[in-house]
Formats: sequence, structure tokens, C-alpha cells
Amino acid sequence: MNAEQEKTRYNETELLEFKTLIQGKIKSAREELLDLTSSISNPNANGTDDTASSHNTLEDGSATLEKESINQLASRQKKFIDQLEAALVRIENRTYGICRETGKLIQRERLLAVPHTTLSMAAKLKQ
Repeated sequence: MNAEQEKTRYNETELLEFKTLIQGKIKSAREELLDLTSSISNPNANGTDDTASSHNTLEDGSATLEKESINQLASRQKKFIDQLEAALVRIENRTYGICRETGKLIQRERLLAVPHTTLSMAAKLKQ
């Protein structure tokens, strides 16, 4: 067994590294969410307001579909931000990086790739 598998918690330095990574991801996610919500509230940003009236019915259907799609993306982005913020709480509680299924430490590489995860790869594969 290597040293990382024997550890039961990440140390302060490691937690700070994860915290910085997560805060950066939250900042990016919030910026993307802001872009999405502004495109919902500003539907004519593509310059289609002068389109001939014969195309309006087609445009309305397309705009509705696009708006639904953007709403879905915004909803996913909000959920992602919530998950990242929950990860910050786990860092503060010093429970970050512990698999909720196995109770073992989640591999550092997995946390760097998916910093909001609460499952180790072994537990994820069992699902």
C-alpha cells in the first residue's frame, strides 16, 4: 500500500490547494451562468429583430427551443455551483476527499479532475 491509501484525511496544505481550485471553478461557473442568464433576458442579441414577418413563426419556435436549452444549461450550472460550494463546506469541516460510500480517501487525481465528487472511483463504478 502506498502512503496516500493509508491516509485518512488530507492535510491543511492539500486542503488549501483544493480550496483554491474550487474557488476558481466557482468563479468561472458564475461568469458562465451570468452569460447564460443575460442571453435569456436579451433574446434579440443575434440581430433577428428585423427579420421579415413571414419567418416570425419559425423564429418564435426556434427562439423558444433555444430559450429552453439555455434554461436547462443555466439550471445545470446552478447545480454545479451548489456542488462546488458544498465541497468548500466539506473542506472547512475537514471531511473533504472522504468517500461517502467507503469512508476511504478519494484519490488526489480524481479530486483534481472532479473536485466536487463525494465518491471514490470504486464506489462510483459500483453505482
